[in-house]
Amino acid sequence: MDFEDLIRSGKIKRFFRATRKLNVPQLVLHVSQRAAGKEPLFLEDADYLYLVWLLKEISTSHHLKIYAFCLMPNHLHLLFSTEEANLYDAMRDLFAQYATRFNRKYGRRGHLFGGPYRQAICLDDSYLIAASLYLHLNPVRANLADDPQAYRWSSCRLYCDPKAKKSFVDPQFILGLLPQDPKGKYRQLLEQAQKIDTGPLLEAPETVENLRSNLAAAWPTFLSWLGSKSKAASRVGIDLCSLEELEEIKKRVQQEDFPGKPETRKAKKFLVEQLLARGFNQTEIAHQFDCSRKTVYNLLHSI
Repeated sequence: MDFEDLIRSGKIKRFFRATRKLNVPQLVLHVSQRAAGKEPLFLEDADYLYLVWLLKEISTSHHLKIYAFCLMPNHLHLLFSTEEANLYDAMRDLFAQYATRFNRKYGRRGHLFGGPYRQAICLDDSYLIAASLYLHLNPVRANLADDPQAYRWSSCRLYCDPKAKKSFVDPQFILGLLPQDPKGKYRQLLEQAQKIDTGPLLEAPETVENLRSNLAAAWPTFLSWLGSKSKAASRVGIDLCSLEELEEIKKRVQQEDFPGKPETRKAKKFLVEQLLARGFNQTEIAHQFDCSRKTVYNLLHSI
């Protein structure tokens, strides 16, 4: 089974990769790229402006939907989806064209970027919102701005300012996950998220997940705003329940007096499939259920 089969069958929710990428249309992707070593990616405003212009051109020529971005002095973050299976071409053209111009302009040689870009898959709606918050808070964490809306080289104002002009960056899909007055609610989420330590600016696999979990714990209202089914996952035909709904199902299963009943086994199998879709392996799932890996395997292959 290849990566596309895995994602379409719900067996991979998200992962970070710097080698082979998942190239599936309509997936919402979090891509990050950094400079080589401690080199800068941008030396003056004109460099930032060129990357923004180039991102707009690439989004048009390669049919990308850009949802959010943040350009930092030595790294950058993008949230977007492709309409076609052309992720490789789009990212190659974006980064190669920028590096060529930067090297020519400053008379430098060698690789500008520190290796392949990294990719994370955003299928859970609360994770997607957390990824956008994390991205927009980067300048504050780096002491480049006190207010994320004041940072010039990100899409934050599009998410918060009711008077923000339309742009090639379209925040509506992410804002649309929130109920009435989505920009007002996004501002509230930013304020809450700013109080949470997100860890390194160039994220480890768990950084955005930790922000999501800590935000939900500190402010449960956040999760009540979201629907029970993930809109980000439904774009690629995956039926993904919320983590809170899974917790309720798990509690009912654990309280069941007759764990061998067909209904209970069916519920357990559903839980295992959903946890696998969220990136847990069978050993971790077995630990959650206090059972063996063989039991988990048998559940997965039961009718």
